[in-house]
Amino acid sequence: MLKISLHHLKFHAFHGLYKEERATGNDFEVNVTVYFNEPAEMITTLKDTVNYTALYEIIKKRMSIPEPLLETIVMDIAQEIKKQFPQVCEINVSISKLHLPLLNFQGEASVTYHKQFN
Repeated sequence: MLKISLHHLKFHAFHGLYKEERATGNDFEVNVTVYFNEPAEMITTLKDTVNYTALYEIIKKRMSIPEPLLETIVMDIAQEIKKQFPQVCEINVSISKLHLPLLNFQGEASVTYHKQFN
């Protein structure tokens, strides 16, 4: 089995339930890991693997569409990855909101979605 990961992808986006979040935006960090079974032969071409550039484009495109809930975004990203790369058998997507609109809150909040396919 092979694992392809993208770590610490940074985006400024307009996700959130609160009017202020949708107006000013927030900083987010996305991490994604996909697993797929290796082909019988050695991987020597891009078509034999999961293209991490294409993974990034999926994430970037989805992060540009405002959404109230991070849960919706992680599930959408996983579905689109599976659609474009049917060989993927397991996906892990997490999004962290880096600046919560809560008085005196220090830290971040994150949502993680893990999906295994049969």
